[in-house]
Order: sequence, then structure tokens, then C-alpha cells
Amino acid sequence: MTEGSRTTPQTAFIFPGQGSQAVGMGKALADNFPAAKAVFEEVDAALGDSLTRVMWEGPSDELTLTANAQPALMAVSIAALRVLESEAGLDLAREAAFVAGHSLGEYSALAAAGALTVTEAARLLRIRGRAMQDAVPVGEGAMAALLGLDYDQAVAVAAEAAGDDVCEAANDNAPGQVVVSGTKAAVERAILIAKERGALKAVLLPVSAPFHCRLMGPAAEAMEVALSGSTVMTPRVPLVANVRASPVTDPAEIVRLLVEQVTGTVRWRESVIYMAGAGVNRVVEVGAGKVLCGLVKRIDKQIAASAVGTPDDVAAFIAARNAAASAA
Repeated sequence: MTEGSRTTPQTAFIFPGQGSQAVGMGKALADNFPAAKAVFEEVDAALGDSLTRVMWEGPSDELTLTANAQPALMAVSIAALRVLESEAGLDLAREAAFVAGHSLGEYSALAAAGALTVTEAARLLRIRGRAMQDAVPVGEGAMAALLGLDYDQAVAVAAEAAGDDVCEAANDNAPGQVVVSGTKAAVERAILIAKERGALKAVLLPVSAPFHCRLMGPAAEAMEVALSGSTVMTPRVPLVANVRASPVTDPAEIVRLLVEQVTGTVRWRESVIYMAGAGVNRVVEVGAGKVLCGLVKRIDKQIAASAVGTPDDVAAFIAARNAAASAA
């Protein structure tokens, strides 16, 4: 990267989704970096409650509630990003080829790229979390991971299992790792069919609602209303959107895809393949956990993957950055 000009970047910054949350996440960042602390204070103010208390003190089941987990994960991601900006001099607009996020992580990616303010992202994710939880009564929906079947096989299993119910591919996470979602009876049938079709493993997931299937229709309608009253700006970096696995920068199109995403398939495998084909050879997962790094390595072993979510991760990022600068 040369000063004063933008060369073709080969790094994508990616942002985790639900399931990566853990009590205590982000606290060390807040304790060590004023830039991170400011993000958490902004999120608390936006929501009008102390989400950080739940994040840092628990209990775990309160943090896991969809309405808490979604804005909390976004807060950790943006706090970590702000630390990279303040401590490492990161300039996302100059250094990133793309941003992408898994499900709710798209909101983190959009906030990182300047398309949403942190306040707006927190507000939208609180609405999104509540709407997704309320769309289907607890116990009526389910999700299951089908391991060892490719995407087309998993789609066929879901279609056979659906019958008069709903069962659809929700997440195409990596080769041989597809999640299906729908009514509980249909998803349970899918598990049995998948095992008959040679799946290595097929198990129910510990989730509170059947995300990313058409049962989430009421939540999509709620998000259409919420987003219509929000300001979405042109991102400084193209977003590789979940539901189409290709870049988008137009604010109106971003809004449309965010609504579609609530009921649509998260095409993560295809998104990573697209980015690799566009020259990306490195991803940095920003936020809690390292789930996406693991998926990326399963999709394309040639892509270097690292995560930044703790002070130690920040130090490692800076050390690698300095080493690269010295070698240049």
C-alpha cells in the first residue's frame, strides 16, 4: 500500500454473527482502550439500558437472548475496530477490499464501513432481535446443522422434509456445513433424512427461533418499517451481501437486502468464494470469537485468517502490521 494512493487491497474485514457471544466479551477492550469504552457507552445510550452490564456480568441466558446478543456482538466488533483505528492506524476505506458479516454481522460491517452509525445499528439490531424472537412461538420452530452434505444435497433434504410444513436452508456456512430452519417437526424429519442420505452428523441447534426461513416473515416486515425510518449511507467499502454473495454499495439496495436477509439464506460459503475470486487472500475477523476464521479456512485454505477481539489480538495485529511494513 503506497501513501497517498489506493492500491488494490487484498484484505476483507469480516464480522461474526449470533453464537459467538460470551459473558465478558469486550470488557478487556473497554478497560484498556478509551476508543472501545466510548463505543460501549454509545450503545448503552442508544438502547437506554446497560447492555454492557449483561455483556460483562451475565447471566449467560440473558446475554443469549436474541434482542441482547445481536446489539452486543455489534458493539464488540465496532469497539475492536475503533481500537485498530486508534492504535494501529487502520484506515478501512484504504485497506479493505470488502466488508462482510454473518447474519447480524452485516449490521456490524455496515457500521464499520460508515453506512450506519453505531447508534443506528444498535437500535436496529434491538428491533431485529425482538422481531425475530417474536415471529414464531417458542418451541414451534427449530434449526439443525447438517454436516457432510453439500448445499444442493441439504436443499433437497429440506424440501423432502418440509411436506406441508416449512424447512429451508438457512445458512450455507462452508463445504459440508449447512443449517436448515423451519417448523420443529419438519426440521426433525430433515435430521432423519439427512442421516439416511449419508450425513456425518445432523443435530438440532440450541436456538430460540427458526432464523433465516420464511417463518421469519413478520420479522422481515418489522425490519422493513424500521429501516424505512433509518439513515443508511453509501459504505466506504463494498459490502458482500449475505443473500446474494456479491458486493453492494447503493443504500436503497442495502436496505432491500437487509430486509430480504431476515428470511433468506446466509450464503457465507459463496461470499467467501466471491471474495477470493476478486483477489482477497487475507481476512480479519473483527469482534467476539473466531468462528468465521474457521469457516473461511474450510472454504479456501489459501486465505490467511486472523481474529481481533482482545487486547492480545490487537497487539498481534500491530506486530504483524509492523513486520509487513519493515519487509516492504
